[in-house]
Order: sequence, then structure tokens, then C-alpha cells
Amino acid sequence: MAEDNATKRCSTSGDCSPPKKPDVGILNITSWLEENKDRFLPPVCNKVMNNGWLKIMFVGGPNERKDYHIECGEELFFMVKGSMTLKIMECGTDPKDVVINEGEVFCLPSCIPHSPQRNAETIGLVIERHRIESEDDCLRYYVEGSNDILYQEMFHLCNLEKDLPPIIKRYFASEAHKTGTPVDGPYEDMIELRQERVMTPFSLKSFLEEHAAELQENGELDVFQGADNKVIAYGNTTKTMSGWETWLWQWEGETNICLESAEKMTLKKGDSFVVPADKQYTVHGKEGSLLLTFTQVVKGFDAQPAM
Repeated sequence: MAEDNATKRCSTSGDCSPPKKPDVGILNITSWLEENKDRFLPPVCNKVMNNGWLKIMFVGGPNERKDYHIECGEELFFMVKGSMTLKIMECGTDPKDVVINEGEVFCLPSCIPHSPQRNAETIGLVIERHRIESEDDCLRYYVEGSNDILYQEMFHLCNLEKDLPPIIKRYFASEAHKTGTPVDGPYEDMIELRQERVMTPFSLKSFLEEHAAELQENGELDVFQGADNKVIAYGNTTKTMSGWETWLWQWEGETNICLESAEKMTLKKGDSFVVPADKQYTVHGKEGSLLLTFTQVVKGFDAQPAM
């Protein structure tokens, strides 16, 4: 009897060592993208900026994928250049194309099958988080033109670049791929899929402009209220934070950053910096400053779990 891939759990890379701690240093995003521009072209099409709790990467194109990925954490998409289409199975079974245009941001909830389709000469930001030990991912293929599962494998993701290719290779060598008919099924959903409609992508710049008065009054603005993907905008304010690895992106103006180690720095427009989870930090936004902070939490945890 063929092995039921729906119940298979594997880490194909065999490397579940703790993620690298973020490099301490300011990176200007525009300069970094220019320095790595060749990485956004085929056959590579991506470059990882941070591989800690936060997996921060910029992805180019073109690509056309048939596989759908399912994970227990949320995923953030922001298009720096050009547009992309994110194919999803909404409410578990309904095919939908989510078009994310240049300058737009989109928060994909957890447990939704998704397949990014990217055009040539495009660059997009993607942020996802480290998987805790109890979480498994799924890579899935559907029967052409339907929502029936053709093939899938469950696995504990340790290394995105190493873990996915062997699964894809096994799929293309499978009878399911050759015949277009499920061989090891019928498959069951080993991850409980979201039964809700997704948000509509929106212009991040327009959103920040429309809520400028609220930001000025409160000093901060939650972009995705209620989401595990915490994207908070800070203006001319002072705020002290800690507990989760956080990526800082200076959108406008300048912000002074003070780490608990007494290290001080100034982020200027376009600069970014990753603050480790074990570091308390304080932001002091100057007049006209707009700082975006990114992190991803896990429900049930007050602080970042040990990795």
C-alpha cells in the first residue's frame, strides 16, 4: 500500500538549528535592493534580508507555480515594484486571485492555501515567521480545474530554500503528477483551514496619509488591527518596547533608536534595522518622522518563544 502523504511529517533539510540572530547594523533598503538586484532575476529570484524569528525576504520574477503552501502563521506581502497575483483557496475550497499592485500591502491569514505568481521585473517584500516545534506546514497540489487535492506532504519547515525543492521533486516524479489523478488519497486536511474571506490589498502610502490625524493624536497607528502580523506606525512620539524580534523601517523623516545596551542610532528615510527579541529599545520620533515596525506574534504567548 502506498504511503499516505497526507500523514507524512518530515524536515527534508534535516537542519533545525536555531535561526540566525539578526545582524546588528542599519541597512538602507533602496541601496540593499540595488546591491542585490541580480538576485531578483531568474533562476534565483529572491534574497533573504533576515533569517531569524522574522523571515524577511524580497522576491523577484517571473515565476508560475502550481503548488500551494499552507502554514500556521500569517504572511505579509508588500509590492515594491510592479504587481503580483496570489492564488488562494478562500474558505478552504474557493479559488480566488488576489492581485497586489505596486505600493499595496496584504496580510494573508494563517491556514489558507496560497500560491504566489510573480511577473517579470517585479520586486515584492514577504515577511513570515519562524515555526515553533508543534507547527507543521503543508505543500499541496490540486487536480487541474478543481479544488480536489491531487498530492500533498506535511513537513516541519526549518529552511525554506532547502525543504521545499525535494517535496516538489517528489511530486513531479509521482504517479499523481503523471496521471493527474490522486494516488495516495483521498486526502484529508491535516491543518484546519480558515473559513473566512480575506481582506482586499490596499495602498500603504494612502492608508498612512488618510490616518495621519489619528497618528498625530495617538502617536501610533495599528495597520492590521487584530492580526498576528503587527505592523505599527509611529510618528513624533517616544515609545519603549521589547519581547519580540522586530524589524524597523523608516518610512519618512528620522527616528532616534536607543537600545538597552546604551547603543544609539538614527534611522533616516529608507533605513531598516532588526531589533533582537531580548533587547529593550526606545524610539524617539523627530518632527515629521514616520517609522514602521514589523513583528509577528503567536497566540497564547506573551513574548517570543525560545528558538
